[in-house]
Amino acid sequence: MKSRVLVNIIFRRYGLWISALMVLFVVVWVFRSRAKDEMDWRFVKAFGIRVPMRYGIHGIDVSRHNDRINWQRVRQMEADGVRLQFVFIKATEGATLADKHFDKNWREAKKSALRRGAYHFYHPTRDPLKQASNFIRHVELSPGDFAPVVDFEVTNGQSDKTIIDGLRLWLETIEAHYHARPIIYTNGNLYRRYIKGNMDEYPLWIADYSNPHLRNYDADKLYLWQHNQSGWVQGIRGRVDFNVFVMDEDRLGDICL
Repeated sequence: MKSRVLVNIIFRRYGLWISALMVLFVVVWVFRSRAKDEMDWRFVKAFGIRVPMRYGIHGIDVSRHNDRINWQRVRQMEADGVRLQFVFIKATEGATLADKHFDKNWREAKKSALRRGAYHFYHPTRDPLKQASNFIRHVELSPGDFAPVVDFEVTNGQSDKTIIDGLRLWLETIEAHYHARPIIYTNGNLYRRYIKGNMDEYPLWIADYSNPHLRNYDADKLYLWQHNQSGWVQGIRGRVDFNVFVMDEDRLGDICL
């Protein structure tokens, strides 16, 4: 059978479906192109990643996994008009653990004039009050620092109620101590299952590496976006998480002491 005849037969039989698929393909392509244009994604060679240039305030987050950090080099790094302006530092985990590099990182970040924030890695299997006390024992905040952050990225097989009630207790305890509403860091899946509709009053910091846009989140509560976990920064060994502040720049004070 000649190929031309075969094509005609296929089109007559499946023409409507082919047309629908082509339209769908075009719509998806246009949507993704517009999303990319909105963010003005550009590859910054020095950082080794694409960066959403729409935003003007860029930062990173670190923990003991980044080992010893040369904070002066971090502060001095600038590439293609992007300069790092803030850093979130892991302070504690669970009810008893503290990051071994926190105290030094906390001091050096301030000396380097980076706006700093501290976060707690939350375990749903541990007592929320003991976890809050662990953070409070190790973290002293100053005016201009970011509000405390709860890093919620594991469920440890706990029920939805246990997770939601425990997180809320941690947040309320921390807010009462520091007189600042804490920030919730999480990923898209956990946000939709546990945070949305339950803790909407808290500022959100979302980790989402796959979407070129932020339309899946409440724009009124989303302040920070961790858009890549594989960047490079002078003065830090290994890969680094990159973040941007996504509100208007004059809203930065909303999530600071």
